[in-house]
Amino acid sequence: MAVNETNIKSSLHIRSNSLPSTPHPLISYFENNLQILKSYEGDSSVSSSSVCNNLNGMQDLHDCIDKFLQMPIEQQALSQECNEKCVDDLLESSLRILDICSTTKDCLSLSKENIQELQSVIRRKRGVETGLAVEGVKYLALRKTTKKQIQKAFLKLKEMKEELIASSLNKKDNNSSPMLGFLKKAEEVTVSSLEHLLLFISNPKGHSNNKRWSAISKLMHSKRVVCDSQYSDTNEFEKVDATLLSLISHNPSSTENFQSHLEDLEMCIQDLEIGVEQISRKLIRNRVSLLNIFNH
Repeated sequence: MAVNETNIKSSLHIRSNSLPSTPHPLISYFENNLQILKSYEGDSSVSSSSVCNNLNGMQDLHDCIDKFLQMPIEQQALSQECNEKCVDDLLESSLRILDICSTTKDCLSLSKENIQELQSVIRRKRGVETGLAVEGVKYLALRKTTKKQIQKAFLKLKEMKEELIASSLNKKDNNSSPMLGFLKKAEEVTVSSLEHLLLFISNPKGHSNNKRWSAISKLMHSKRVVCDSQYSDTNEFEKVDATLLSLISHNPSSTENFQSHLEDLEMCIQDLEIGVEQISRKLIRNRVSLLNIFNH
């Protein structure tokens, strides 16, 4: 057992470049997951598949962190090398990320509820035009509110990113233990991954949809609302937004495509809810581990 602990310790800590060494398998697994997640940062498509893959990658990454945190050697290193400010920063960051996950889950849950209301209107068949006009405006208004909430979350993530950049430039932090470095890297890529997720939910086309939201207040009085979206390059949220506007203003009785888009979006939201919930649980687990290490 003593030999194994020595091997783990030597592989987890920085060693001389003059000596050949093989990294601990857990380090390689962590770095591989880290690179995969970083590759999504430059993905401008922000598709449902890339977002779900991103969530799965985050789960694997935080599973690695959990395994690191269960190693007595790393627990000792953290408790010895982290000063009070470092401890507070780690715990505060995990709390802020959990708060953003909670906001994301709330947005997804409310969206799903409204989608189910729209589906109920279509299934009733009678009064589809009136029902879509009422429930459609509710849904689009909710989307506008959701985007505002997500924008606030974006600002929080941006602030965290700036703090991480400042921390990486701090020589004292750069000379800290590898375990602390893993935690910082995991935090950095988690922030970027959450940005990717929020972008998908809110508005993958940037400012191009502002005209749609301004149309909501005029919807009941307008004879025609032009829908300029191309479904080929929109995600599930955008397809429903665009089709709903088109249905209300053009032909409310033609709901076949819209119903299909609603079903796709509902399944997408369910996948995202599961992914965000899993991430939240892993973040909570690792936060508890950190609390136990620092309070020991």
